[in-house]
Amino acid sequence: MSAILPSAPPERRGPIERFFRLTENGTTVRTEILAGITTFLTMAYIILVNPQILGASGMDKGAVFVATCLSSAFATLVMALFANYPLALAPGMGLNAYFSYTVVKSLHFPWQVALGAVFISGAVFFVLSVTRVREWIINAIPMSQKVAISAGIGLFLGIIALENAGIVAADPATLVTLGNVKAPGALLAALGFIAIIALDRRRVPGAIMLGVVGTAAAGMLLHVFPFAGISSPPPSLKPTFLALDLKGALKTGLMTIVFVFLFVDLFDNTGTLVGVAYRAGFIGKDGRIPRLNRVLIADSLATMAGALLGTSTVTSYIESAAGVKAGGRTGLVGVIVALLFLLSLPFAPLAESIPAAATAPALLFVACLMARGLAELDWEDPTEYAPAVVTALVMPLTFSIANGIAFGFITYTAAKLLSGRFDEARPSLLFLSLIFLVKYAVL
Repeated sequence: MSAILPSAPPERRGPIERFFRLTENGTTVRTEILAGITTFLTMAYIILVNPQILGASGMDKGAVFVATCLSSAFATLVMALFANYPLALAPGMGLNAYFSYTVVKSLHFPWQVALGAVFISGAVFFVLSVTRVREWIINAIPMSQKVAISAGIGLFLGIIALENAGIVAADPATLVTLGNVKAPGALLAALGFIAIIALDRRRVPGAIMLGVVGTAAAGMLLHVFPFAGISSPPPSLKPTFLALDLKGALKTGLMTIVFVFLFVDLFDNTGTLVGVAYRAGFIGKDGRIPRLNRVLIADSLATMAGALLGTSTVTSYIESAAGVKAGGRTGLVGVIVALLFLLSLPFAPLAESIPAAATAPALLFVACLMARGLAELDWEDPTEYAPAVVTALVMPLTFSIANGIAFGFITYTAAKLLSGRFDEARPSLLFLSLIFLVKYAVL
């Protein structure tokens, strides 16, 4: 029997190894770099999409572009250095649409006031995190719901990927239908997905990253995807920097809006955190997530920083799961992602050259990985598997992680109570379910 060589003692390891505890987490610098690049490639679309969405509120698109890059870099770096998690953060999709189309365009509040509401929600988040209320909420989630959230986010990613590739499309009669699968973008996305499967099966390092880059490169060579250029000087941040109106946001009429920003960010971030932590193997047998409070504090600081720079709520991205699949396990992944966000500042035209259809194969592959969590449910107990299926289905069908969590909690609590298993209907879960019921009945 061959001897097992011990790892080098801590004093003989490099500063990066010691700080991020790479050996302890079963990873290497090379793996973390590849994972960071993979994560960035799957979420880089936010650099282009966020200015378009927030621009609809009247904000300067160039300033929003810079704010998006800077806030994402800052938030991801804080998460990396403070919590040592491979979680990347950026302005959240959905919350930016709520910011522009509901708060500003429908309710007619100035975007400066909306930014103030985002900052206040982040401040409340921070207080909840420091007092461990958020940690209490997350640790109250049953294991079956943690598994369901992970799988549901996978299905959510899957429908986003298929939509980005043009393989599914909206239909007034059936909600969704088959898209134009003959379109070059759809064909390239399908081939990229198959390539990722084959590369991963052959254990090729960075398979997801290679699939994304290969799909984009093939599209450019075939003149399917446009090549937008190399670089341009970064736009000015001045139009949005410190432009938030806190006084206006503190008015009574804005409290509901602050609550929505807070509420949606809490459960979207919770869903992402649980999903990524589950796939990375961070969740212990007791269902708890290590260093959870540090993760939550980093997230709240990210939201406040984003509002100061000039963007909507910054939150954890489920695309981080792509980096986890590529082997990422520590905050070094986030350092790489943050660096790439900063390097994107002068290269906006180049970032535009990787379209959504090229990142769709990665999202779809990650969706497949995350959906396998459903196999770990107790399929003999309907009070466990039925609420879990509800959670997983509602997320993609309502295009909302928060809705999936809410419907799952309500179903889980009601099923336990009505079946007489009162000890499993935890008081914290009962309280959250009642809050969700009030939300859907009143707000």
